[in-house]
Amino acid sequence: MNRYGTHGKRGRRGATALLALTLAGGLLLTGCGGDDDASGGAKDTTVDSRRRGSAPMPPPDRPRGAQRDDGGTGTGEGEKNGDSREIAPDPDHLSTFALDVDTASYGYARRTLSEGRLPDPATVRPEEFVNSFRQDYERPDGDGFSVTVDGARTDDEDWSLVRVGLATRSAEGRGERPPAALTFVIDVSGSMAEPGRLDLAREALGTMTDRLRDDDSVALVTFSDEAETVLPMTRLGDHRGRVHDAIDGLEPAESTNLGAGVEAGYETAVEGRREGVTNRVVLVSDALANTGDTDADTILERVATERREHGITLFGVGVGSDYGDALMERLADKGDGHTAYVSTTEDAREVFCEQLPRHIELTARDAKAQVAFDPETVAEFRLVGYDNRQVADEDFRDDRVDGGEVGPGHTVTALYAVRTRPGADGHLATATVRWLDPDSRDPHEESGAVETDALGESVWDAERGLRVTATAAYFADALRSADGDRSSLPGAPGLSELSERADGLADRTEDEDLRELAEAIGEADRLA
Repeated sequence: MNRYGTHGKRGRRGATALLALTLAGGLLLTGCGGDDDASGGAKDTTVDSRRRGSAPMPPPDRPRGAQRDDGGTGTGEGEKNGDSREIAPDPDHLSTFALDVDTASYGYARRTLSEGRLPDPATVRPEEFVNSFRQDYERPDGDGFSVTVDGARTDDEDWSLVRVGLATRSAEGRGERPPAALTFVIDVSGSMAEPGRLDLAREALGTMTDRLRDDDSVALVTFSDEAETVLPMTRLGDHRGRVHDAIDGLEPAESTNLGAGVEAGYETAVEGRREGVTNRVVLVSDALANTGDTDADTILERVATERREHGITLFGVGVGSDYGDALMERLADKGDGHTAYVSTTEDAREVFCEQLPRHIELTARDAKAQVAFDPETVAEFRLVGYDNRQVADEDFRDDRVDGGEVGPGHTVTALYAVRTRPGADGHLATATVRWLDPDSRDPHEESGAVETDALGESVWDAERGLRVTATAAYFADALRSADGDRSSLPGAPGLSELSERADGLADRTEDEDLRELAEAIGEADRLA
């Protein structure tokens, strides 16, 4: 294997793939003073989403390779410590994955660095770093996706970073979303007494209650050593005071019986389920289960069963300096939801007032992407991150295979390291996204393509959006490579150089999100 590795077959997401991420639960409130579609990126240089390459691509749904013992179809080479870097058997030039826009990994890494510690490499998921920065991709007119494919050369000969950007339509006005029935499951265990945990949850929930509409409903379940429904499903209307009283009464207690909390939360959600509205469970916890049923598989199966039978999805909000990242990620996966992490009031506002409004409504179910690289121009490639989101290539058009749920106002970014053949010219890759209509479940597809001559001369001279993506990906890659088990991305600068580039980008754009990224990179450089 070369020092960068390549991507070939993607393993099948089966019932045992409990580390898989999904994307979109879909949640709540509106009108927190921010524009749902505000973007952190400038206009990108894009390729017409309906442009097709001249080189024939392999059929996306054609079975490839013998099935592995684990149910996948790759060579298995290079899968050390769950890192999906495989040699692509010729002519396999396909990459298939379920969509994901989780951001918890980036938020938790920032919290850890602010406390003077490098994050555990196992908690660093590059796609969550990349998708923490929204892009200014062109949006479709109706439901579904637009597809943008662009890229630029790195400092390593023949290696480029190629970006696949997907966007849904803009979020509608606050009065046009469907009502929501929301069951909040709040961890009140002793560990939640730490500043920045339960106190932050109380403040955020109080603000959220004032923003919800009269036709929304809220239930509140708490758990420590046992679980308790402190507020049954209550239509807000004239009952906001009752909801505020329940929130204000939240106090830390004893141990963390997460299993009991999840079970009671879903029971309450089912009892209060409303037809024709968005039914969600919102879990706010440090996910450090230590009492009762602590077996992750059992807890996860409860979530999956309620999701299948009642269509109630899960949104996980992580808190705390010690945080059960892996368990929260798996819970959200089984609940067809997503995760975020908060540690400050600003984080809470971002999650509850800006991220969550984009999840109240679904525009696509079981969304998957497949990128077909042209073997005439591409020698090898590697998808950056998405290690737990991979789908067998032949399952791309199998609509029984789970994908991601996506709402309006979303952008999804996937980044590839691509080595082109010396002197290669012409079609480079075609990206296709497939999804089901949320109501009719009819399948739809959209594609975009890129040519070799569309690649910019340097990542660092590219449009702002691509530079932001590259900076976030290089940062995550540096943190993941800290244990010495993974090789760096092509053209990877040292943390010191990356910090300087991030500082310059933040100075030029005056973007607060980029300033926070630059500060995090600078802290990682000092600690390393």
